Amino acid sequence: MKRARLQRKTGKQKQFDEEVEQPQEAPADSDETGWTTSTAHLSGITRLVRLGAWALVASGPVFGVLALLGSSGPAQGVTKPVVAAAPASQTGPAGFAELFVAAYLQAGQGSERDLAPYYSGSVVLSVKPGTRTATQSTVIASREVQPGYWSITVAADVTTQDDEGKAKRLGVQYFRVGIQATGPVGAGGTATSAAAATGYAATSLPAQVAAPSALKPGALAYESDRGSSSTDPAVETARGFLMAYLAGTTELDRYTSPGASVQAISPAPYAAVKVTGVKDDATSSGQQRVPADGTVLHQLVQVDATDQAGSPASLSYALTLKSRAGRWEVSSVDDAPAVRASSTASTAPHTTPTPGAVTATPSPSPSSS
Repeated sequence: MKRARLQRKTGKQKQFDEEVEQPQEAPADSDETGWTTSTAHLSGITRLVRLGAWALVASGPVFGVLALLGSSGPAQGVTKPVVAAAPASQTGPAGFAELFVAAYLQAGQGSERDLAPYYSGSVVLSVKPGTRTATQSTVIASREVQPGYWSITVAADVTTQDDEGKAKRLGVQYFRVGIQATGPVGAGGTATSAAAATGYAATSLPAQVAAPSALKPGALAYESDRGSSSTDPAVETARGFLMAYLAGTTELDRYTSPGASVQAISPAPYAAVKVTGVKDDATSSGQQRVPADGTVLHQLVQVDATDQAGSPASLSYALTLKSRAGRWEVSSVDDAPAVRASSTASTAPHTTPTPGAVTATPSPSPSSS
């Protein structure tokens, strides 16, 4: 019986081993995930993968060019710089207008052709040539009324001459001229190219106009009047400094602060200098003592100077003084007198000078309005 049981057991083990050695074939149509796994289908996927890889290789240069073009464009969020247009220069039109006014005042009947370089319109003058002359002229205002077209105002110191040849000064007169300009903006024109031809032309004869409104200056910052006392150390420093500065009577260094960039006028224009008045911005009533080192004082000094020929001249100087080692020293000659911060210039009615009165001489440097 034991042998029979052993045989039956051995037979069952052999059958199990045979079943294990023979693998079960999976269905050819699908697996658990639903993807087909047949040999033909796998071969199709392989071909697709190969075609995709070759497509990527072939399109590589195209993507490279696109990337290069994309990198050359402006970065997102970066504002492009805006180039400001250069304003047109008034120098050329202003100079042309000044020459035109001088030629116009000099010209007369029979010499109208002298105006041809400036104005090409028909001109008939009734005044005798040479009757009027601009002894001095300057541009006091310029405005571009439209691109390339300027309104220029010229101040001229006019002298007239009668039939006997006797000259009489008429004073400063004002003339407004319309000037058209061609060429680059640097010459007053509208062309963007610097190589464009430059030219100017007046659109009419000059028009005489009223003088500009006079201004009443704001209050100065010098509230303390020191006079010209020789007992005031600050006044004495100003006196010695201006004598050295204008007349070269001594070395300038003895009156200036270390490192002050002040040089005496050379050659000395005056033989003698007299201080006639000093005002400053000190709050104390007297300046008999020099305050602590580093104290700053602003002065306005009036002087009467006499040149080498004995002719007098009245001058004003704005000085800044600084205390050091018990003495005052000049640290700078200021560009202009100090004005109170809260004070501004105000318009005042223009007064017409009486005949024969001396009028102000126009500045030789042009200004723009």
